[in-house]
Parts: sequence; structure tokens; C-alpha cells
Amino acid sequence: MFEDQLQAVNELLKSNAKFRELYEQHEGLRNEIDETRHVRNQFELERMKKEKLRLKDLMAVMLADHTAGMR
Repeated sequence: MFEDQLQAVNELLKSNAKFRELYEQHEGLRNEIDETRHVRNQFELERMKKEKLRLKDLMAVMLADHTAGMR
């Protein structure tokens, strides 16, 4: 996730509590989806995937704002 912007991600993880919270929630969902893919019902799995994407979108906005401020 955001491989081309690792430096900015690391800066935000260190300096922005909200970004760090979103990142941790996203990673937690990613791990949960990977670990329970076969035991979850399809509806719950799709809900988790949508929430993971929502979190990623929020982080992308924060990352764009951060990198724009660096210019």
C-alpha cells in the first residue's frame, strides 16, 4: 500500500495520530481478511473489504495533503 510514497507514509505514521489510527485499522482488517477468508460468510467478508478500502481512501487523502505541503 502506497509503496511509491513510503517516506511520506513513515513521516505521517510518526507525526499524525489520526493517520496512524487509520493505518492500524486498515492493517488489522487486512490481516483479519487474510486469516479468516475461508470461515467468514461472503457478506461479512465483503463488508470488511469495503471498510478496508474506505480506510485506504481516507489515508490517501491525508497522504496527498501531506505531500502537497512538502512542495
